[in-house]
Amino acid sequence: MTQSLDIGTSGGMPVGHGQGCWCGFHARRRFSALLLAAGAAPGAALAQIPECKRSGFTKAISADQVEGAAFQQYRQMLQQASSQRALAPATHPQLERLRYMAQRMMPFTAECNERARQWRWEVNLIGSNDVNAFCMPGGKIGFFYGILAKLQLDDDEVAAIMGHEIAHALLEHAREQMGKGVATSLGLRLGAALFGLGNVGDLAAQLGSQLLSLTYSRRDESEADALGLIVAAKAGYDPRAGISLWKKMMAASGGSAPPKLLSTHPTNADRIRDIEARLARVKPFFDKAARPDRRFGPPAPQPARRPAG
Repeated sequence: MTQSLDIGTSGGMPVGHGQGCWCGFHARRRFSALLLAAGAAPGAALAQIPECKRSGFTKAISADQVEGAAFQQYRQMLQQASSQRALAPATHPQLERLRYMAQRMMPFTAECNERARQWRWEVNLIGSNDVNAFCMPGGKIGFFYGILAKLQLDDDEVAAIMGHEIAHALLEHAREQMGKGVATSLGLRLGAALFGLGNVGDLAAQLGSQLLSLTYSRRDESEADALGLIVAAKAGYDPRAGISLWKKMMAASGGSAPPKLLSTHPTNADRIRDIEARLARVKPFFDKAARPDRRFGPPAPQPARRPAG
């Protein structure tokens, strides 16, 4: 049932509307205040590295809530993988590899985000053919076996991925997306209501919100690329491997990536060009870094199966 609104006014303010009202007048004021507060909030203002700057939209959502939800999701994912015998044991060579590399990166995280000092970092390997990896809020890292095996990544290439995923967590992109989602959805729905677009306007608001979110996501990915190269370089891994990594990604995708406008990631070609442009900025961190005292290889390639018959 649609609620009718009293559109009588007094001095420009709707008559009989209290502070809890969500009519167009009050909603517009709340939305404007939300945008102003989010834009003014400093994000890691004292960070020594410019790439560490975070969006003010993170202030709209509690970090404890986001990290707590991520912890629960991570636990559920591990339990499900374990029940399917798809969770690598601590003695698995590739998990040892990932945990060693993460240990090298962790000391450099707090200088970018102070909360990282209290995170309980975890690294796990999941037996899936998916070409994917992630780092949830609060430092919960997961790699799928497929990304290591299918792409035959060397340590520097793995570090480019791990640094990128850790950067998402340090920049609190999940928290930022939640804040942006609240503001974007409210603003577009408010516009639809103010102009009397009804359900059509509501549908357009949903689609528009998704497209705006995709724009933010592409920017988030570029930010994570920039910071991730620095995190990996400080840990002693060659940032030039980011180029070979994305060339492998490009070859693996076989040109099946979605159109750039509707993709949540920059194109592989764009990423390669961006990394090449950033190497001069990142190389000094790598030159000063201590080199890893252990090196690992990728999983043994799986032999091609002969067709039955």
